[in-house]
Amino acid sequence: MSVVPVAATTAAVDQHAAVPARDEVTLVEGASFCVSDRAGDIEPDRPQGVFYRDTRIVSSWRLLVDDEPVQALAVVPGEPFGARFLTRAAARPGQDDGTLVVERRRLVADGMREDLLVTNHGTEPAGLTVQLLVDADFADLFDVKDGRPGRRGAVRRRHDGDAVTLEAGHGSRRRGVRVHGHGAQAHPGALWWRVVVPPHGTWRTTVEVLPSTDEGEVDASFPIDRPVEQSTPSRRMRDWRRARPEVRCADPRLREAVRRSLLDLGALRISDPVLPGADVVAAGAPWFMALFGRDSLLTSALALPFDPDLAVGTLQTLAAHQGRRLDPLSEEEPGRILHEVRRGDEQRALGGSAVYYGSVDATPLFVVVLDLAARWGVPLEDVRALLPAADAALEWVERYGDRDGDGFVEYQRSTDRGLLHQGWKDSHDAISFADGRPATGPVALVEVQAYVHGAYRARAHLASVLGDESGARAWERKAERLRDAVDEAFWLPDRGYYALALDGRKERVDALASNQGHCLWTGLATGDRAAQVAEHLLGPALFTGWGVRTLATTAGRYNPVSYHNGSVWPHDNALVLAGLVRAGLTDHAHRLAEGLLDAAAAFGGRLPELFCGFDRGDVPVPVPYPTSCSPQAWAAASPLGLLTALLRLDPCVPHGRRTADPALPAAWGPVEVRGLPLGDDRWDVRDGDVAEQGACGGLLTA
Repeated sequence: MSVVPVAATTAAVDQHAAVPARDEVTLVEGASFCVSDRAGDIEPDRPQGVFYRDTRIVSSWRLLVDDEPVQALAVVPGEPFGARFLTRAAARPGQDDGTLVVERRRLVADGMREDLLVTNHGTEPAGLTVQLLVDADFADLFDVKDGRPGRRGAVRRRHDGDAVTLEAGHGSRRRGVRVHGHGAQAHPGALWWRVVVPPHGTWRTTVEVLPSTDEGEVDASFPIDRPVEQSTPSRRMRDWRRARPEVRCADPRLREAVRRSLLDLGALRISDPVLPGADVVAAGAPWFMALFGRDSLLTSALALPFDPDLAVGTLQTLAAHQGRRLDPLSEEEPGRILHEVRRGDEQRALGGSAVYYGSVDATPLFVVVLDLAARWGVPLEDVRALLPAADAALEWVERYGDRDGDGFVEYQRSTDRGLLHQGWKDSHDAISFADGRPATGPVALVEVQAYVHGAYRARAHLASVLGDESGARAWERKAERLRDAVDEAFWLPDRGYYALALDGRKERVDALASNQGHCLWTGLATGDRAAQVAEHLLGPALFTGWGVRTLATTAGRYNPVSYHNGSVWPHDNALVLAGLVRAGLTDHAHRLAEGLLDAAAAFGGRLPELFCGFDRGDVPVPVPYPTSCSPQAWAAASPLGLLTALLRLDPCVPHGRRTADPALPAAWGPVEVRGLPLGDDRWDVRDGDVAEQGACGGLLTA
């Protein structure tokens, strides 16, 4: 396994990282994750810790050898849930160089396991004291992220034998953690070992971090009496890998990006208590380890050819949470698909509820993804079971989404506790005019109209699949009417692109932004207008050389280091690229694909949530965004969506048809994907092979 120099790593990423690193190392498995510094220590006043169910169960974790902190040497990545931290103890008295190498082998899942190894490279026995200082504040995840952790009630600390126990109560909830050090002596807030390490020998021990809730202590995911390879997380990751299609390609950038994507999507899987048997994915580590409607749906869409079970689990779980009543605090409305679910002590989903619904786009996207799942062969009984939820979603679009009856879906938060902007660009200043003026609501985003157009077409196809041809025609007519209305209301003929939005006065919000690229993805923009949009997307104001910016350099609020006003988001680019391929603009798609793969290679194969929007000609490396999540679900799915789009895969299992017409860049060399799940069948696709048996006009086809 390759060793990553500390100066070139941000997390447990693979080798080849060419971007200066952040200080943190992030490990993740399901609903647990750990953020530490590069030596493996956790500082309470930084956004670090071991987290379980949105609560920080370890806020301080410091390793001392003879009262001195260890010095970071390198991070050796493993699975997304594991890493090795190579460190050095301070030099012994009379020595110029330290002879003690301290290795921390960390594994995260429902708590944490850490194996400590101290190797003596000296010529004499080394007598030393090893201390692990530990504390917990049981702070809510968002409080830690925002730098205001506080405490969730009084923390009770106990030590007995070889374990330190910390507990806190907050309201009716109880949280605790037991830190067990094998062979240790427990002291207040610390575990101690007094050891002698022979010359060229190694001393080792194991520390277990076991969280507890009202239901009791959680079982260890990595029991010390069993090889790590036989642990549940390791077996689950192996099973996940075996079930995924195999991608063979000559281009190392694509090969590594796809490999990393599949690993990260496996690690980000979580379960929701409402439907614990269903596969869902958390939005991203470290700060969004929860179910998000929009994120999970777009992740499912991009990854669907590689993992249809994720789409099914996501749809089923979101349907189980679908809005049924009117609640202005949580913004729940009948038929509405949720924005996010939180399970922490505060359940800080904005309205104070565990579920918050303030998303304008998740609801039409639900219908889009259901149709994609049907096309890729999800059993029709599952599709039929979800059809009432899809129809309720479309009823929400027309009854609650279209607030003023103008035919467009708008948003405006119900109270000041909700999100001001409720599209995927949801920061407070994300929607503005070209001159920088903020748009005021209700706001109708152009990409949301594209999603509704896609939802109408998706529902038409589902009706056709289920034998309702008159219903299919009715939904298609709605889609065409909406396309015409968007062209009339949003198109800026003197500039050759779609407005970002309509504001509350129905004025076109004229900033040049990436959002319109999603109109290509759903097929709302076609012909000459698609070509004009593509020229802007790949023009100098939006294209950095690494990807398409969220906002053009010509806009008043452009800022390359902002969250949504000039940064580059991989998932946004993956949807743009799929739209370019759909519109037949493969040269544009190739330029974008090359930029994204170069960026992925610079980030060690793992595309982050977003990165800064500096021009490649000015700054020759993609610049990390300081608080970007990595791994992040829809960023992880982006290379899979990119590959699917350029292979031009368009199956339609219910109609017994499949289409493949690869249009990959020549520089990639030969590409082969083996074992794509297609209903009860498997599909092998090779670059250069054209296989067509009918066509069905899906979202990811040319």
